Parts: sequence; C-alpha cells; structure tokens
Amino acid sequence: MKRREGGLAPPARRPDAGEPEPSTPSSARPNRSPAERSPVTARRELSWPDTRLVRECRNGNEAAWAALLDKYKNLIFSIPIKRGFSREEAADLFQRVCVLLLAELPHLREPKALPMWLIRVTSRECARWRRQEYPVSARETVDVETAALADEKPLADELLARLKDEQTLREAVQSLPPRCRELIAMLFFETPARPYQEVASQLGLAAGSIGFIRGRCLTRLRRELEKKGFP
Repeated sequence: MKRREGGLAPPARRPDAGEPEPSTPSSARPNRSPAERSPVTARRELSWPDTRLVRECRNGNEAAWAALLDKYKNLIFSIPIKRGFSREEAADLFQRVCVLLLAELPHLREPKALPMWLIRVTSRECARWRRQEYPVSARETVDVETAALADEKPLADELLARLKDEQTLREAVQSLPPRCRELIAMLFFETPARPYQEVASQLGLAAGSIGFIRGRCLTRLRRELEKKGFP
C-alpha cells in the first residue's frame, strides 16, 4: 500500500477543513434512549454483523443505530461527492438517506444486502436532488435534461466495484487496534500526509519506531483484507 492512495476513500476519518461532519437528523433516530457508550462498547457494536445491527435497530437500540451509521456514513457521503455535489449538499443528502434507512429497516429482508441498498438509494436521491434543484424552465433545456437522465442511470460496474472496495477497506481499518487505526489514517488518508515526527508525537511513540509499527499495522490490515476477500 502506498501512502495516500488516491483511489480509496478514508475510513471513518475526521472531516477535512470545510467539510461538514455527516450528522444524524433527529427524525432518523430510534425512540429508545441509549446508555452512555464507552469506547469499548462502541467498538464491540461496530464489530457486529449487519444482521445483528439491523435486528438491534429494529428493537430500538439507539447505540446499534449509531454503530450502523458509523459503519456506512462514509459510503453514503462519498456517492454525492463522486457525482459532483458540494460537501454541504452531500451532508443534506446523507441526512435524507438516514431517514429513508430508518424507515426501511423493519422491511429489510436481507441485511447482508444493505450496502447495495444504500448505494442504490443514495444514487437515486442524488438524481432526485438535481431535478428538484433545477427550475422547471432549466430542466427543459437539452443539456440539463441530458445530465438528469444520465444521473438516473444505474451505476457503472466499475464505480460499483470501487464503492465496494472502499467500504471493505474502511471496515478492515476499523477492525484494527486503535493505535494502528490512528497511524494508518495519519500516514495514508490525510492530505498532506503527516511527517513521522508529528505522528510519533501524537501517538506518544519514538520517531524511530514509526517505520516498524507501520509495517506491523499494514501486515494486520492486509490479513483483514484477505479475510474479506479484498482483491
């Protein structure tokens, strides 16, 4: 893996300057009040398979809902960004999809199909947003109408594969120990990438140890990706 690999979106990263953090609208939250989540509890829930997360969400477990969104928020957010929306518009679309997801959970027959459902619904909402944002007179022009029709077409196989790979990478990184997650995020998913001295200072490590720990973390990441069948 090369530093700052451009083809894959960062997993659960902090937003860049000016990028709104996707937030869950109050209308898209289960009714039951959650207990305070400790970091250990939150990590445990993130490790649950989708089948269990969906079941717990149906039972009103708000902590499971938070974990489900933590798992898929970057997947949802990345689709409008790839389609040319601004980050503010992408944040609004993210909230739309959250509301739709909460409404769909009781009817979701196959939780394992949730990633594809999210991809399809987010793409559909992108197309709907474009139609709503353009005035009727503008939509009647050839160029805008053509763009709207193109937006409604199914996602190309190449883009679908890329979205799946990105989500697999996010989940693999999320499964690593906290120090590895932080180190990999700082070295590979920040622009510009941080120098080793800064990484060492933030993680409380000796600068000379970063290269060795980096190698160990990448080995663990590679094993996690192999388990998930990453190409």
